[in-house]
Amino acid sequence: MLLHGGDREEARQRFGALWAEIGESGAALHRCTLARYLADAQDDPGDTLAWDLRALAAAESAPADPAEPAGRELRALRPVLHLDLAADYLRLDHPEVARLHLDRARAALGALGDPADDDYAPGVRRALDRLTRRLDPDGGPSRGS
Repeated sequence: MLLHGGDREEARQRFGALWAEIGESGAALHRCTLARYLADAQDDPGDTLAWDLRALAAAESAPADPAEPAGRELRALRPVLHLDLAADYLRLDHPEVARLHLDRARAALGALGDPADDDYAPGVRRALDRLTRRLDPDGGPSRGS
C-alpha cells in the first residue's frame, strides 16, 4: 500500500527489512516476489535493474519440477521477469540487451497457460507487444529471433 500510495522511501525501508529477514536462502518464490516489489520501489534505474536481476535469479534457482506449485508459479513469472529486464535495459539505453530479454520473454510465454483462464497472460502479451514497438517502432523483427 505504501508503494502504490507514493511513499516509495518507506516502502523501500519495509521491503528491505523483509529482504533481510528472508535472506538469500529464503524460498525462491518469496525472494522473487519481494525482489520485484523492491525493484518497483527504486528511484534509480540501475537499482531497479539490480533488483529485477535478483528476481530472475531467484526464479531460476527454483526446482524445474512442474509438479511443484512454487515451480509452476515461478515459471509463469519468467515472461514478465524478462519483460521487466527488457524495460530496465531500454531505460538504461541498452537496446540490444533489451531485445535479448524480449526474446526470452517471448520464448517463456508458454508457461503462462491458457489465456482464457485469466487476464494475466493477455496482459503480459500486450505489454510485450508495447515494449517491442517501443524498441522497434518500424515494426522490424527483433534481432536474434
